Amino acid sequence: MALTDELTIAKRIARDAGDILLEIYATDFDVAYKGKANPVTEADTTANAFIVAELRKAFPNDGIVAEESSNTSDATGVGRCWYVDPLDGTKEFIAKNGEFAVMLGLTIDGESRLGVVFQPAKDKLYAGIVGEGATLEVGGEGRVLSVTDTAEPKDLRLVVSRSHRADSIDRIVRELGITSEIKSGSVGLKVGLIAEQTVDLYVHVSDKASAWDACGPEAILRAAGGRFTRLDGKPFRYDGSDLRTSGGILASNAAAFEAVLPVAHTVGKDSGLAV
Repeated sequence: MALTDELTIAKRIARDAGDILLEIYATDFDVAYKGKANPVTEADTTANAFIVAELRKAFPNDGIVAEESSNTSDATGVGRCWYVDPLDGTKEFIAKNGEFAVMLGLTIDGESRLGVVFQPAKDKLYAGIVGEGATLEVGGEGRVLSVTDTAEPKDLRLVVSRSHRADSIDRIVRELGITSEIKSGSVGLKVGLIAEQTVDLYVHVSDKASAWDACGPEAILRAAGGRFTRLDGKPFRYDGSDLRTSGGILASNAAAFEAVLPVAHTVGKDSGLAV
């Protein structure tokens, strides 16, 4: 099933939402908290409302699950459903370091099939359809994305969170012998760096991410030839059963995936994740 029309529309919506974010980004906006260490801004809610309205207009029969929308009943795993993170990297948005993104993903029968991740501060747009390829557009120039073929764990370049670091990541670095790390905000931007060969690996040893953090990035990475799974190697299911991604995230090039998986799985299990 070709999804080229859906991708074109999703890219346009992401770019327009990015304009909304940048307008607020340039102001002295207020910050509220949905919970401990979980900030939310006017940008999150305004972009969320815009994206949901545009998707409803373009695809009236599709389900929508969005971070700043309370109703998640469309997450049934049947038919088509969009997963929306209007501002991935709110902490980075507040810090004004540019490492935030708009993320849209489309699932069909519970599987991620299409993704868009747009970084408005750098005009970088990652997009992909599983089985049909992924692209990166920067400043009007586009190129096809393909992950690296680095297979040796010690040669892998790891992308880690800029805003927080767990002891579990130190353990993964030690056990794999990794010596190269890059910091970045936003799950989507971290995964985008794998797709564009800047890094090879991202491991999220936590249940704090959500389905809208995973859906778009997963499609892009898989479309670029990479792997995106739980820490036990099982695929993500977007069916409403696990909106909190309780199994963590392992995003990698395909060549190193099997070597990294046992380490990531053990660390995830020892950290108390449901893997």
